Amino acid sequence: MIATLRGEISQIEDNAMIIEVGGVGMRVFVPAPFRTNSKTGEMIFMFTHLVVREDALTLYGFESQADRDLFNILLGVDGVGPKVALSVLSTLNLDTIQRAIFTDEADVLSSVPGVGKKTAQKMALHLKDKLKPTDALSKLGSLTDYDSEVLAALTSLGYSVVEAQAAIQAIPKDAPKDVEERLRLALGYFQ
Repeated sequence: MIATLRGEISQIEDNAMIIEVGGVGMRVFVPAPFRTNSKTGEMIFMFTHLVVREDALTLYGFESQADRDLFNILLGVDGVGPKVALSVLSTLNLDTIQRAIFTDEADVLSSVPGVGKKTAQKMALHLKDKLKPTDALSKLGSLTDYDSEVLAALTSLGYSVVEAQAAIQAIPKDAPKDVEERLRLALGYFQ
């Protein structure tokens, strides 16, 4: 129904923005990164999704069409409503979600507030059929054996899977393949 909005941000709330469109203020629920990168008074364009319920019309806004499409796909998962789907987009970006899906690490999805282990597994199964791997992701493939050991070591030290993957990605391409050396370089990422 309402596919896009263009207007001025009149107010930023905890989980939404009020967008002034033609003299009407519309409350639009948006992912946290989109909200934190926006400022009151600036003109904004967003892709939207309208959820119609018996007692409410709720508008959700996204910075890109890809984010809105992912939100719609998440709504197709049994047990995932708009609030949980928005929580996923507030916590993880599209690249992280794709990496988690295509490297079979549903644990990354269960790190999202409001998403349990079973729901994360349902999401992973549903998203695997719906998402297409990006070029960068297909080059990445799955982690090498030595990087898998580094990932295991980092997670055993208390880092989340997402943090550990970010640290592994930060290891220089010409770094030695020795697991201990790669672990030392990955730990340097957190300093």
